[in-house]
Amino acid sequence: MSGLLVAGTTSDAGKSLVTAGICRWLARRGVRVAPFKSQNMSNNSMVCADGAEIGRAQWLQARAARVEPEAAMNPVLLKPGGDRRSHVIALGKPFGTLEAGEYATGRAGLAEIAFGAFEDLRSRFDVVVCEGAGSPAEINLRGGDYVNMGLAGRFSLPVVVVGDIDRGGVLAAMFGTLALLSPEDQALVAGWVVNKFRGDVGLLRPGLKSLEDVTGRPVLGVLPWLDRVWIDSEDALAAAGWRHEAGRGGGGLRVAVVRFPRASNATDVDALAAEPGVTVSLTADPDSVAAADLVVLPGSRATVDDLRWLRERGLAGAVTARAAAGRPVLGICGGYQMLAATIHDDVESHAGTVEGLGLLPTRVTFAGEKVLGRPVGEWRGHRVQAYEIHHGTASRGDAESFLDGHRVGSVWGTTWHGAFENDGFRRAWLTEVAAQSGVEWTPVEGTPGFAALREDMLERLADAVESEVDIAKLLELLESGAPAGLPFVPPGAP
Repeated sequence: MSGLLVAGTTSDAGKSLVTAGICRWLARRGVRVAPFKSQNMSNNSMVCADGAEIGRAQWLQARAARVEPEAAMNPVLLKPGGDRRSHVIALGKPFGTLEAGEYATGRAGLAEIAFGAFEDLRSRFDVVVCEGAGSPAEINLRGGDYVNMGLAGRFSLPVVVVGDIDRGGVLAAMFGTLALLSPEDQALVAGWVVNKFRGDVGLLRPGLKSLEDVTGRPVLGVLPWLDRVWIDSEDALAAAGWRHEAGRGGGGLRVAVVRFPRASNATDVDALAAEPGVTVSLTADPDSVAAADLVVLPGSRATVDDLRWLRERGLAGAVTARAAAGRPVLGICGGYQMLAATIHDDVESHAGTVEGLGLLPTRVTFAGEKVLGRPVGEWRGHRVQAYEIHHGTASRGDAESFLDGHRVGSVWGTTWHGAFENDGFRRAWLTEVAAQSGVEWTPVEGTPGFAALREDMLERLADAVESEVDIAKLLELLESGAPAGLPFVPPGAP
């Protein structure tokens, strides 16, 4: 066996889900498999055991594969710091910045890093399941591509293209994707997977047959819509999990998460949404912030800029009014930094010293070296495992400790990400917050823990791959690559 590239007709077509499902399906068969994404553009990241930073989707795919996540699985991570600049993480460590104008031409060095990481994984695993980015038909970027057809061409990987039928137009999108590729790239596209189908698949079969006839490639499977199954989103504002959970529980504890323009690691609150009776929603509305039982200021890739936005939108006033009234506010990482008295930043925004919201007695200073770690602590007897990714460090103020941060009355702050995935801590803390809010909420006895819910999602994904995908053809692609003689579909890229 060797490898496979899972591409998509669009962003969010289901590449991450299908990659995770294939990884778990292979792992269940005893195959030593690794996930891989050459380049990920996301502000949602995770810290590996060796201190390397990678995208959360690849971290979870490694969990699906039942192997330890590592830097080689996501060798290039671009973290947008604005509309025209991204911070580059290479092999898990800061590598500099990439301006928008350099995107098409300035990636040759990053490509070689990515290719080297793939070769490393291929030497240590039976199979490497690669995830593409966006669409392989982004032919304006093909010259410097190393995550879609550039990767497939370099290593002769068969390509399976996933399309999201829930969006509509999936058959046209699949045909168009193929028809825009060069003959050399088309020769590697070996099949299709339809994702998120609801209803009677019999109604779809005539269309699938036509797609096979005009492209000369088989439809390998039609995956159903899987309720309450998601992969940690690459888009920090998509926050996949809690949107599906927001209506569950009917009332209870209402949590409003501020939708920062440059939010990062907002997946921290997914675990809150997993609790029955807790509803979580994203908002940029001051009235929603005022009405919620708990408001969360999540992480930010641009703390000072997002704090300015918070003030411009009238949200800062709503947050400080909550604190004055003794109503709960939680800040995580960048959100915690905003709660400080002052923020001194000559690194991220180069703004110098600015006033924070003044709700916690700390002063934040940004340093050039990023803090990456996986700390362990406790809160009121509950063990907490977490991870941290930040340039800004808060001083120790004269206030009650909360994890690595502080608590003053109803205002809580910590730089630790992932803390709420610890079931005992999450439930105890939510119980206290509910009491502060005057809400009668308590944990529901027997509710599965967050790790168990995530494991169940991965198993359901693997079940869907095994039952709905032609696994014999999939294994053949892994063993032998794309079959020879696949027809060219005009016009093709020049």
